Amino acid sequence: MSKVLFIVGSLRQGSFNHQLAADAEKALAGKAEVSYLDWSQVPVFSQDLEGQTPASVQAVRDAVAAADAVWIFSPVYNFAIPGSVKNLLDWLSRAVDLSDPTGPSAINGKVTTVSLVANGGHDQVADQYRTLMSFIRTNFVDQLTFSRVNDSAWADGKFIASEEVSTDLSKQAEALLAALNA
Repeated sequence: MSKVLFIVGSLRQGSFNHQLAADAEKALAGKAEVSYLDWSQVPVFSQDLEGQTPASVQAVRDAVAAADAVWIFSPVYNFAIPGSVKNLLDWLSRAVDLSDPTGPSAINGKVTTVSLVANGGHDQVADQYRTLMSFIRTNFVDQLTFSRVNDSAWADGKFIASEEVSTDLSKQAEALLAALNA
């Protein structure tokens, strides 16, 4: 069974993106093994740290290397990829062997996809992810899911995917699995 690693781009407890990830996990039930990446301790990227590879960075690299696919659930911050997610991807995209900076990275060649939960900026951020994920040499599955936050979630913290979002999420899961089996 394929291993799909979920990266939830918001570290907030009960984040709307984590709740969408839980819906995606249901869409993959019985079809793939899902795990969630703990990247909360990854430091800001610095070449001063790169030579010693912090333990938290090695742990996320190992988790990504062990996965067949990576699915990112991302908020939109100021119509852009959140800086924290970009920082994580910067660490993951660096060559494993520093003597060859063009060599493979932990995320190199992985099947990847992105879902976005935000109240605006979906198209702009999707384009940013398309460009970035291609540049860092992933096999990007361009079947994305965009969702707005339901109004009641701002009061009760409960994200509810619309029927359309649930359908899109199922299609995205199937596209991801098809890319893994291609």
